[in-house]
Amino acid sequence: MCYQTRQERQAKDLELRYRVKLVNEEYRNLFNQPSYHLNGFSHPNMLVIPQDQQDVLAPGVWGIVPDDRKPDEVKAYYKEAVRYGAGLNAQSEKLFNHFIYRNVALTQRCIIPVTGFFEPHTHQKKKFPFYIHRKDNETISLAGIYTVIGTYITFTILTKKASPLIEKVHNLKKRQPVILNESHEMDWLNSSNSQSDVLDLISSPYGDEELETYPISKDLYSRSIDSNREDIVKRVDYPELGLFV
Repeated sequence: MCYQTRQERQAKDLELRYRVKLVNEEYRNLFNQPSYHLNGFSHPNMLVIPQDQQDVLAPGVWGIVPDDRKPDEVKAYYKEAVRYGAGLNAQSEKLFNHFIYRNVALTQRCIIPVTGFFEPHTHQKKKFPFYIHRKDNETISLAGIYTVIGTYITFTILTKKASPLIEKVHNLKKRQPVILNESHEMDWLNSSNSQSDVLDLISSPYGDEELETYPISKDLYSRSIDSNREDIVKRVDYPELGLFV
């Protein structure tokens, strides 16, 4: 699963990368601040490119909410849904039959730009955090879907069976976020896509050779330590893991 991400880029960098514009200049200062560790369970605001406005970067709240809920019901929904993963991830295998996902799967898909994401590795019943990013540190495009609640976008990151590299890290759940190849990004937002087109894009592999992963500090999991800091992705080698990577 993907419950924690990192997004270091300024809004202007994402505008150039995706050839889009920030939907409202009032948000620029907020999204020019790097987010070194975004914990999904705090339901942070993140920039997304929505299917119905493909030329903009718009703020979205991480954690999808059913589209029949009202804005004043969102916080209560998150509290209720925490036992189901708080809407942070959506299994792509359920995209066209889940009661929330099926209503938006063809019309409300989005791209979530991140610098990287974090996954746990389990060894002898202990969890060790790993960071996964592109070797060249370029932006990664994660595939998502969204709902609109009043004036708010709420979104979730799609997941699928892990690639060999990520399965080695995420060795219990063996899942990973759906990463879009750059050549498929605009295809993902194409409104004329059929169900089979969408599923084909989800199943398209993203080369493990493009990615790097390594263990980092367990500060990532601590509630008493600020993990939203630049050096949270500094490599930490744990003797019990041996020569893992």
